[in-house]
Amino acid sequence: MTPDEYCQEKAARSGSSFYYSFLFLPQNRRRAITALYAFCREVDDVVDECQDPQVAATKLAWWRRELASIDGGQPQHPVTQALQAASAEFNLPQEQLQEIVDGMEMDLQQSRYLDFKALSLYCYRVAGVVGLLAAEIFGYQDRRTQRYAHDLGLAFQLTNIIRDVGEDARMGRIYLPIDELQRFEVPAADILNARHSDNFRRLMDFQVERAESYYAQAIDALPAADRRAQRPGLVMAAIYRTLLDEIKRDGCQVLTQRTSLTPIRKLWIAWRTWVRG
Repeated sequence: MTPDEYCQEKAARSGSSFYYSFLFLPQNRRRAITALYAFCREVDDVVDECQDPQVAATKLAWWRRELASIDGGQPQHPVTQALQAASAEFNLPQEQLQEIVDGMEMDLQQSRYLDFKALSLYCYRVAGVVGLLAAEIFGYQDRRTQRYAHDLGLAFQLTNIIRDVGEDARMGRIYLPIDELQRFEVPAADILNARHSDNFRRLMDFQVERAESYYAQAIDALPAADRRAQRPGLVMAAIYRTLLDEIKRDGCQVLTQRTSLTPIRKLWIAWRTWVRG
């Protein structure tokens, strides 16, 4: 199996919505974004699957060394081998790749966030940076597209947080800011014990509105000259906004269920959005 084949299998097996946004890209860009996505999955799996934080930290340190070897070295892992080719072709900044690992390390060091400013740093590292790297791969002419990519990455991560409240709570993590739990009078114990309430619904409505504002902010920031090149991001935005609408329509029952879209629906949204340009 070649490095590109490994990354393709990793991306397809994940069943993620991101996979559908890659389908219509030219081959070289599809290879590069698939390698980036596969890397994100690898380091995210380290945090999610390692029960011992010290073992997880050791594995993330190994990935840091692998990333460092991209610049003139010889990476060992098929994902970093594929990333080496992508980095050379699309000039992906080493420091941004390392920042993704910084975000994963935050999951080992804390399970709560005091306020949205603190959460924003986490979202930037695990998703905003990915948006910026993806924009490099897709191509752009106007530097304002970087603002679009940054905000879109944050919108995706905020959507993930909303969708996964219950799942994260079962792992002892609460990403909803502490000061916002206090403002809406939702004890952390309610989230950890999956107790839905009117206050929790109001809290989640607030989270949904903020995510929606980031999508709107991102789309407004995208220069017309780069809209065609950045269609993969627009495909993802269409899929994720549909998911957010479904969560809201279900009454934000995220403590006990994980809302998802069927593969055929994702494919339909992807095709429709791509054709519209």
